[in-house]
Amino acid sequence: MKALATLLASAAIAVAAPAAAQSFVVTNATVASGDGSEPIESGYVVVENGKVSAIGSGTPASNLPAIDANGAWVTPGIFATLTSLGLWDVGAVSESNDTRAGGAPFSAALDVAPVINPSSQHILVHRASGITRAATVTLPSSSIFGGQGAVIDLGADPDAVTQARAFQVVALGEYGGRIAGGSRVATHTLLRAALREASANRAATSADIRSDEVLLTRFDAAALAPVVRGEQPLYVYVERASDIRSTLALKREFPRLDLVLVGASEGWLVAREIAAAGVPVIADGLDDLPANFEELAATQSNIGRMVKAGVKVALNAAAMENPRNLNQYAGNLVALTRMPGADGLSWGQAFAAITSVPASISGMGGQAGVLAPGAMGDLVIWDGDPLQVGSMPVKVFIDGVEQPLDNHQSRLKERYRDLDESDLPKGYDW
Repeated sequence: MKALATLLASAAIAVAAPAAAQSFVVTNATVASGDGSEPIESGYVVVENGKVSAIGSGTPASNLPAIDANGAWVTPGIFATLTSLGLWDVGAVSESNDTRAGGAPFSAALDVAPVINPSSQHILVHRASGITRAATVTLPSSSIFGGQGAVIDLGADPDAVTQARAFQVVALGEYGGRIAGGSRVATHTLLRAALREASANRAATSADIRSDEVLLTRFDAAALAPVVRGEQPLYVYVERASDIRSTLALKREFPRLDLVLVGASEGWLVAREIAAAGVPVIADGLDDLPANFEELAATQSNIGRMVKAGVKVALNAAAMENPRNLNQYAGNLVALTRMPGADGLSWGQAFAAITSVPASISGMGGQAGVLAPGAMGDLVIWDGDPLQVGSMPVKVFIDGVEQPLDNHQSRLKERYRDLDESDLPKGYDW
């Protein structure tokens, strides 16, 4: 028993202490830097002390331990945005699901950073799919404001939060209208009133939780103050072209707003206006038919047409809880370039839309989602083209540390790989 206790204590220490960053070089690889350029054949990537120090073609001048990729693809880790990673375990079990706070007296003041669970199986599964960083946030429910999201890494260590309070989210359009009282009119009234109150914000006290005005407490107003000052991006859920125009018009009244459009299914109709405003878009990667009245002009060419107009576009998973399909969505956009009359993306553009572009929108441009000197040592070695269905990571590094790829799903696969009942757990032994 004493030996067992010692073993368990050692294991606990191993879990609590993050692994040291590694220094190594990956050679003989097909290297995609993630910056929008095409892949480099016979390339290499050098990682020193957890950061990328060099990338190029040929043979690097380095004495570091080498990993021969044998021609395999090497890329930066996928950067997923927006997600609910780390906020839930079982969607149907409310006690394990922190993605909504419909009964809370707060809205904009909600902060996901303290409740991220780095041991969530959803984090483990998505890490094994090549996602190394993500922007995660709660969904608007009791108010049009969903709270403050965080940028997290998916590493196997207890410190998941890369940047807390990285952005705010607000719902407009049909989504916001349902919450605000059944009308877009109420949504815009609430939004403008909230931003004005945030502009005149004072220090909040416990006496300022107003039960009769739960749409915006003083704590919420304080949380929105950095948004009005342009210090914290405001991610706006919006789909219809007219709603997009109304969102862009907010900058005339609140000129410092740092806006990001989320969804934008009809963005291609107003792409030039979005580009002229310099507002980036996080667009659903698989919208090809209208799901409701505010998406009547939905088309899978939406992203390609916005990019062609000069809009910075990152891909979003249609379901926030399953962003491991992002590389498949990016591959679909490459395939669209071969469809008559459709607008897609080149391979480099599509891969950037799930790596460097979302990292840039999230305030981590040049640091994540890209293989370049000084960037974080987040890289993935794949068994095939990462934008082809069926390609999977064989090695994943986060901050230069190789990550475990096992998870509940992979263990189930191994358990039931064959029908040998002797492999079943004792619970099946009747």
